[in-house]
Amino acid sequence: MIRNPILPGFNPDPSIVRVGDDYYIATSTFEWYPGVQIHHSRDLVNWRLIARPLNRAAQLDMRGAPDSCGVWAPCLTYADGLFYLIYTDVKRYGRTTVGGASGASLRDFHNYLVTCPTIDGDWSDPVFLNSGGFDPSLFHDDDGRKYLTNMLWDHRPGRNRFAGIVIQEYSPAEQALIGERRLIFEGTSLGFTEGPHVYKRNGWYYLLTAEGGTGWNHAVTLARSKSLMAPYELHPKRHILTSRGRHDSPLQRAGHADWVEARDGTPMMVYLCGRPLPNRGRCVMGRETAIQPIRWTEDDWLETVAGDGLPLLECDSPEPLQTAPTPPVRTTFDTPVLPIEFQWLRTPEPQRLFSLTERPGHLRLYGRESIGSLYEQSLIARRQQAFSYTAETEMAFEPAHYQQAAGLVCYYNSSKFHYLHVSHDDTVGRHIRVMSALPDAPVSDAFTAPIPIGSGPIALRVEVTYEHLRFAFRLASDGEWTWIEAVFDASILSDEATAPGLPNFTGAFVGMACQDMSGTVLPADFAFFDYHERP
Repeated sequence: MIRNPILPGFNPDPSIVRVGDDYYIATSTFEWYPGVQIHHSRDLVNWRLIARPLNRAAQLDMRGAPDSCGVWAPCLTYADGLFYLIYTDVKRYGRTTVGGASGASLRDFHNYLVTCPTIDGDWSDPVFLNSGGFDPSLFHDDDGRKYLTNMLWDHRPGRNRFAGIVIQEYSPAEQALIGERRLIFEGTSLGFTEGPHVYKRNGWYYLLTAEGGTGWNHAVTLARSKSLMAPYELHPKRHILTSRGRHDSPLQRAGHADWVEARDGTPMMVYLCGRPLPNRGRCVMGRETAIQPIRWTEDDWLETVAGDGLPLLECDSPEPLQTAPTPPVRTTFDTPVLPIEFQWLRTPEPQRLFSLTERPGHLRLYGRESIGSLYEQSLIARRQQAFSYTAETEMAFEPAHYQQAAGLVCYYNSSKFHYLHVSHDDTVGRHIRVMSALPDAPVSDAFTAPIPIGSGPIALRVEVTYEHLRFAFRLASDGEWTWIEAVFDASILSDEATAPGLPNFTGAFVGMACQDMSGTVLPADFAFFDYHERP
C-alpha cells in the first residue's frame, strides 16, 4: 500500500518522471540550499532522497532573497538521453497576489534550464529562459520539438495577477526561446492559475494546472485541445482533484499536480497536500507530496479512481514492493560531506558556514550573521517530518560575550523560530535561554530568563508533540535533563501563522545554529544529531 504523504515534511510542487523502472520526483526548496530535492523510487511506496542538483553559484545564489522566495516549482523531464530540470529563482515577492488590487505588485522571477545525463551527476550551468512568470514546465512533443509553459504575471494595478498560461517554443540548438509567446488558457473563476504541465495522448494535448491558491482552496484543473497552441476546453468537472470544501479530508490543500504512467500503464498523479494540526489547523510540516492512481474515462478525460476528486491517505501501488532500510536515529559527522538530509540557507559558499574536517567527527559551525539573516547565517537543519519527534545534539561552545551564541533551533523562517542557545553575559556569565520569534503576537520576539551554566560540552534537546514544544539541556553526559519551564507554541512554525501579506511556502525544520555578530567567527562544534519520530 501507498501511504500518503509519500514525501512527508516540506516537499511541495512535485514533478514526476519515469525512466525505465525508476521514478523520480523533484520538489521545491525555496531559500534552502542546495536547490531542488530529487527523490527516487522503484515501487512508488518507498522514496529516497538522492540529489539536490543546484549546488553552485553559477546555478543558484539566493543571498538576500526574502523568506519563501528562491527556488519555486521545478519541472523534471527526460528526453534525448538527458534529464531536463526547469526552475524559477524568485528575487522579489511583491505586495499582493490579489487580483484587482489598486496598487502594483512587482515581482522578479527568473526561469532557467539545466540538464544532466544522470540524475545524480554534475548538472549543467543554467540556460536563462524568461522572467515573465513562474512555475515553468518543459513539454517534449512527439515530433522532437520542445515547448515552455509558465503562468503569466500581470503586475499592473487593477489587473488579474495570475493572467493565464503562456507557451513558447524552446530551441535546444540555440538554447533560447524562439517564436511567439501565446496565451493558451486564462483559467477558471477559481483564479490563481499556475503550475502548468502539458501532455499528449490519443491526439489530445492536455493542460494540467493548479488553481485556487496553495491554501485551503487549492485544486487541480484539467483542460485539453487538439492543437498545442489553440484554446483549451475545460474538463466537465473542471477540477479533477481537490480537498476544497471538504474539511473532513485528512489531506488538505491538495493541488499543483503532475502525472506519469506506471510500467503497467496506470496513470499516477503526484500532488502537494498539507496535514493540519488537529487542534490548531496549522500545517507545521508545510506542503508535502502525495501520490495516487487516476484513470481514463471513455471520453479520454482523467479523473480519480472513485470519480470523487478526493485525495487518498492510502491506495494500491501498481509496482511490486521493494525493501527499504530504516533510517538511523543518529547522524554522525564523520564524513567530509554534509549528510544529505541537512540543508543550509541561501548561500552558495557553504565553506564560510561550516566544516566537517576542521574538527574530525564534528560539524563545526562558524559564527556568522544574526539568527534569521537573509544573507549569511550559519544554520544547518533538517525537515520536521512527523507531528511528534525528539531531537538531540551535543555542542562545544565557549562564548566570550553576548554577541556570540549557538544552539538548537526549531526554525521556519526569519520571523518564526524557537531557539535554545548558549551565550555569555557580563552579569550572568555563560548561560542558556530560549529566544522565540513570534509572527502572530503583539511582541515579535520573546526570551526566557537566562540560566547560568558552567563551561564544557552541553547536550541540547527538543521534544515536539503536535503544537507543544519543550526544550531541555544537560552538562554531564550521564546527568539528568533540565527542562526549560515554558511550553512553546510549535504551531507558529507553519504556513498559516503569519503577518498578513507575507509569503509562507516552506515548513518546519530542526537543526543547529551559530552566531558571532562581533565578526570574530567564533565556532561551535556539534558531535552528532539525533532525530527520532514518536508515535
